[in-house]
Amino acid sequence: MKFEDNLRKLESIVEAMESGQMNLDAMIKSFEDGRRLVAECRKDLESVRRRIEKVTKGGEIAEMEI
Repeated sequence: MKFEDNLRKLESIVEAMESGQMNLDAMIKSFEDGRRLVAECRKDLESVRRRIEKVTKGGEIAEMEI
Protein backbone atom coordinates (compact mmCIF):
# COMPACT_ATOMS: atom_id res chain seq x y z
CA MET A 1 0.00 0.00 0.00
CA LYS A 2 1.07 3.55 -0.61
CA PHE A 3 0.85 4.71 3.02
CA GLU A 4 2.92 1.82 4.34
CA ASP A 5 5.55 2.29 1.63
CA ASN A 6 5.84 6.00 2.41
CA LEU A 7 6.04 5.29 6.13
CA ARG A 8 8.86 2.78 5.58
CA LYS A 9 10.74 5.31 3.43
CA LEU A 10 10.26 7.96 6.11
CA GLU A 11 11.55 5.62 8.82
CA SER A 12 14.58 4.85 6.66
CA ILE A 13 15.29 8.56 6.21
CA VAL A 14 15.06 9.15 9.96
CA GLU A 15 17.44 6.26 10.69
CA ALA A 16 19.95 7.57 8.14
CA MET A 17 19.75 11.10 9.52
CA GLU A 18 20.15 9.88 13.10
CA SER A 19 23.20 7.82 12.18
CA GLY A 20 25.33 10.95 11.98
CA GLN A 21 27.00 9.68 8.81
CA MET A 22 25.40 12.18 6.39
CA ASN A 23 26.97 15.41 5.21
CA LEU A 24 24.98 18.64 5.34
CA ASP A 25 23.80 18.49 1.72
CA ALA A 26 22.53 14.94 2.18
CA MET A 27 20.81 15.94 5.43
CA ILE A 28 19.01 18.82 3.72
CA LYS A 29 17.92 16.59 0.82
CA SER A 30 16.72 13.93 3.25
CA PHE A 31 14.85 16.54 5.27
CA GLU A 32 13.08 17.77 2.12
CA ASP A 33 12.22 14.21 1.11
CA GLY A 34 10.95 13.49 4.61
CA ARG A 35 8.72 16.57 4.62
CA ARG A 36 7.21 15.47 1.30
CA LEU A 37 6.59 11.96 2.64
CA VAL A 38 4.99 13.32 5.83
CA ALA A 39 2.64 15.44 3.70
CA GLU A 40 1.69 12.41 1.61
CA CYS A 41 1.10 10.27 4.72
CA ARG A 42 -1.10 12.98 6.25
CA LYS A 43 -3.09 13.21 3.02
CA ASP A 44 -3.58 9.43 3.00
CA LEU A 45 -4.64 9.42 6.67
CA GLU A 46 -7.11 12.25 6.06
CA SER A 47 -8.63 10.25 3.21
CA VAL A 48 -9.00 7.23 5.50
CA ARG A 49 -10.57 9.42 8.20
CA ARG A 50 -13.17 10.72 5.73
CA ARG A 51 -13.99 7.18 4.61
CA ILE A 52 -14.42 6.04 8.22
CA GLU A 53 -16.70 8.96 8.96
CA LYS A 54 -18.91 7.99 6.01
CA VAL A 55 -19.10 4.41 7.22
CA THR A 56 -19.78 5.32 10.85
CA LYS A 57 -22.40 8.04 10.26
CA GLY A 58 -20.35 11.17 10.70
CA GLY A 59 -17.65 9.72 12.88
CA GLU A 60 -19.89 8.31 15.60
CA ILE A 61 -19.59 4.65 16.47
CA ALA A 62 -22.76 2.90 15.39
CA GLU A 63 -24.08 -0.31 16.92
CA MET A 64 -24.23 -3.22 14.52
CA GLU A 65 -27.28 -5.44 14.48
CA ILE A 66 -26.61 -9.15 14.15
